[in-house]
Amino acid sequence: MVASFYDQLSPYYKYIFQDWNASVDRQAMILDEVIHEYFGENVHSILDAACGIGTQAIGLAQKGYTLTASDISAGEIEKAQSEASKRKLDISFRVADMRDLQQTFQTKFDLVIACDNAVPHLLSDAEIRQAIEQFYQVSSESGGCMISVRDYDAIERGGRKLYPRQVHDVPQGKIVVFDCWEFDGDFYDITMYIVEDTGQAVAKTNVIRGGRYYCVSISKLETLMKDAGFKTVITLKDRFYQPLLIGLKA
Repeated sequence: MVASFYDQLSPYYKYIFQDWNASVDRQAMILDEVIHEYFGENVHSILDAACGIGTQAIGLAQKGYTLTASDISAGEIEKAQSEASKRKLDISFRVADMRDLQQTFQTKFDLVIACDNAVPHLLSDAEIRQAIEQFYQVSSESGGCMISVRDYDAIERGGRKLYPRQVHDVPQGKIVVFDCWEFDGDFYDITMYIVEDTGQAVAKTNVIRGGRYYCVSISKLETLMKDAGFKTVITLKDRFYQPLLIGLKA
């Protein structure tokens, strides 16, 4: 279901951002600073285990890291490959589930990342721990992992909520993006609406369903990372656009 959601979203993913190219550069700058602060000079190879259309992978490759990138969505992998090719970046892309990385990758990486609230697409503590254990297994002994998530303790839950995203001017007119979140206890479903307004009386609206999330707390994620084997777990709430959780093996 999640793969289908992102397959449908991939042609429009950039419109979630005010300026996707600027976000690629800005996020890479912040992540690079955090990597050097917490891993020193030990990180050369990075696996982006939830790469989407390449928002983090492309920026970090431009910073000089050796990137491998995977995602459960074949549509997003195709888009990410296209974006990397435009920039003449040598990134190895694969379709893979973050819960089963060892079956896809037979090498270890200095750092595994999964940003943009990808981990809460896994809908139970057991599934999340399975993914984090995979991050542990495919990272080098001096390395670790880094994930970014929403802080669900800071979000009002319940009922149905409408969230505006962006309005973009395009040659044909405007593209308007907004979400509807419908809560169900500790879970919620996102329906995204991409409205293509060409100035006619009726606008084309693309409705993308299937984005379900688990409102897992940061404290629970910290516990699951320690249970998976990471010796030190650090949460940075004010460095990135989402809280960053860092797991160090050494």
